[in-house]
Amino acid sequence: MNAKSTAKDVSDPPAVTVDAFLGGKVEAVQPLRGHHRSGLEAVLLAASIDSRSEGRLVDLGAGAGVAGLCAAARCAGIFAILVEREPFLVACALEALQRDANAAFAGRVAILEADIAGRVPWAPTSDEVLINPPFHEGRAGSASPARARAAAHVLAGEGLEVWIKAAAATLKPRGRMTVIFRADGLDALLSAIGKRFGGLDIMPIQPRANAPAHRIIVSARKGTRAPLQLLPPLVLHGEKGNAFRAEIDALLRDEAEIGEIHPAWLNRR
Repeated sequence: MNAKSTAKDVSDPPAVTVDAFLGGKVEAVQPLRGHHRSGLEAVLLAASIDSRSEGRLVDLGAGAGVAGLCAAARCAGIFAILVEREPFLVACALEALQRDANAAFAGRVAILEADIAGRVPWAPTSDEVLINPPFHEGRAGSASPARARAAAHVLAGEGLEVWIKAAAATLKPRGRMTVIFRADGLDALLSAIGKRFGGLDIMPIQPRANAPAHRIIVSARKGTRAPLQLLPPLVLHGEKGNAFRAEIDALLRDEAEIGEIHPAWLNRR
């Protein structure tokens, strides 16, 4: 991921790191500890967007903003809105927008402190929504000891339902929602999506060609009845070692998009 970290203080007392993504074209300010730290999933989510896309993109539950920042860097025609409820993470995202590395796209990024489960409207109508929700159900023993980190990893209340409702509420008709989630949670994700979206394209993500998928990316459109498609998997590593395949490395470092290295994704509806 070409992450380059240096400890500093963005507010007193929590420490943060400055992490480089897309080969240094994006710098994110992230908590050193106590909160979720974005990485591979956020970059893959941003790479799912066609670089020719235009309009308004909303990153729901953006955290420190890695997915939304990477999407803005890659797509010159979008205006990204990062929606996050944790004040410290909002402060991190605001700090990131002041960094010189992000100057080329910072004017196309806005940050909104809001709870997506709240009743107050929190975002204008959008063309694209990105979601990297917490991966785990709220079971005993599943949460991190740190409260903020636990909140970022554990689905609470309505679970996935609240995220899908929020996406449907902010998207224009035929607007696209893209979600990255754990592969064994596909049934719960499909249940939450229900009839709110159609034209689902499901792409498994496998660590290796001979290994089961551990993540999925699901793309869907609001207001269509098109059938579901299961796409060929995206494979991250070769048969041996932990190095990313050259195509995946291009996603993480060189601003390539998934559709460029995985034609089945490019041909989505």
